[in-house]
Amino acid sequence: MKSKVKNYIITLKALTALENTDLKNKEISPKRTRGSRGRRTDAMEAVPVFKQRKIPKYDLLSDENLDAIDAQADWILAEIGIEFRGDTVALDLFRQAGADIDGERVRFKNGLARELCSSAPSQFKLYARDPENTVILGGDNIVLMPGYGSPFVTDLEFGRRYATLQDFHNFVKITALTPWLHHSGGTVCEPTDVPVNKRHLDMVLAHLTLSSKPFMGGVTSPERAQDSIDMARLVFGAKFMETHAVMQGNINVNSPLIYDDTMSGALRVYAKANQCVAVSPAIFAGAMGPLPPAAVAAQTLAEGMVGIALAQLVRKGCPVVFGSFHSTMNLKSGALTFGSPEANLITMALSQLGHRLGVPVRSGGGQISASNTPDGQAMQDSVGAMWSTLLSGAHQVWHAAGWLEGGLTMSYEKFIMDLDHCGMMMTMLQGFGTDAEAFGQDAYYETGPGENFLSTAHTLRHYKTANFQPDILEAGPFETWEENGSQTYAQRATARWKQMLRDHTKPQMEPQTRAALEKFVAERKASMPDEWY
Repeated sequence: MKSKVKNYIITLKALTALENTDLKNKEISPKRTRGSRGRRTDAMEAVPVFKQRKIPKYDLLSDENLDAIDAQADWILAEIGIEFRGDTVALDLFRQAGADIDGERVRFKNGLARELCSSAPSQFKLYARDPENTVILGGDNIVLMPGYGSPFVTDLEFGRRYATLQDFHNFVKITALTPWLHHSGGTVCEPTDVPVNKRHLDMVLAHLTLSSKPFMGGVTSPERAQDSIDMARLVFGAKFMETHAVMQGNINVNSPLIYDDTMSGALRVYAKANQCVAVSPAIFAGAMGPLPPAAVAAQTLAEGMVGIALAQLVRKGCPVVFGSFHSTMNLKSGALTFGSPEANLITMALSQLGHRLGVPVRSGGGQISASNTPDGQAMQDSVGAMWSTLLSGAHQVWHAAGWLEGGLTMSYEKFIMDLDHCGMMMTMLQGFGTDAEAFGQDAYYETGPGENFLSTAHTLRHYKTANFQPDILEAGPFETWEENGSQTYAQRATARWKQMLRDHTKPQMEPQTRAALEKFVAERKASMPDEWY
């Protein structure tokens, strides 16, 4: 017994020393090499990059429930219709496909919209500049990406402020380094110090040069969508992009039941180029649609199917994603809420409807919150939304990191806090094995009843990889935490994001390709006056 206790103490000290060494390397002086494609590899144990689920998705609704929602979506399209404002090309395409056109209103006989969607692929690859970062949308695959569209940023040192291009660069760099986000995102935050009509050029340039993960292009006009595609062609080649999707366009429906010519025009540009069209109705229950979750799900399906149908009419087989951005309202104050049980139920229903439609599904939101600061409410909102999203079987999770204030603000600290939670959730979706090594029978022979297993060979074989290890330093016992300044979780996250920015280096790119990109951006900027609206 004494020898066992002695071994336990020795092993505990050894493990602590190893952990402290790892921590020092990780936080202060990381030893790393750069692969041929600029991918970071740490000298210590590599963090696994999970891109698939290994546990089943959860189906909330019965077939009878789904049939009722499908029928309501068909009723909306047949009786009410969808308006395409200012886009005569889209109206002509729908007319030729058999839809009823009344001015700018488009109505579909039962089943027509779904039939037009049938040529969209159920699964496809989104190719990255580094092939190791290529992702698959559909099937059992999961793609996590950062928040999108916030005009403000915040951190504990400087507080809330308008986002700049430097902030945009920072979030792209952090996203490039973490294994828990598989996609560089789009407008991760709005660089308000750059003219509105030129921001897309700087953002796409950053995605292409600071990261080697898949990304999203501009959609705020058809011309900006085309610029984004032209820039991607300089990197991937026009011929390659004819048959391979390397980027996405986020097409937001002007709910309720309207596509304006900006969105439908950008949609057509991406579809024509065979790049991924992500169609995302945005319905806030009680404002852009009726209050009940069933009504929101049906309207989202109706609006989404029409956008997918248009993409297929432009180019049959164009890769698409059925998305949504939905929320409930506080009916006392009118404020938006996020992570509410009603919204989370809608998320689960929409994943089932998207699977039934036969296309990859983007969730209604990942780690989203209405909180104004990275506090308990922020994480409670986010955890609820993320659980429902990942259990539902969604394939692409937007807003998986950083969002506060319902998307108005991107928080540096919450971004890092969310990354740790992404890692926890993706680890959980792997389930666990039941092979011989998983049972550790040899460890029982080394010990006995009442003995500690920490010193066994089995523990020593697995202690580095057995459990998920968060990137944010743990607080430790109360006395240690107090000695270290009583730092909150958010304060410890501050140290982490600053370290990640110091760690980032640009992935490799051929000098002539970088020069061509920079020339394109400079010439396009010079060709137009600044616009700040």
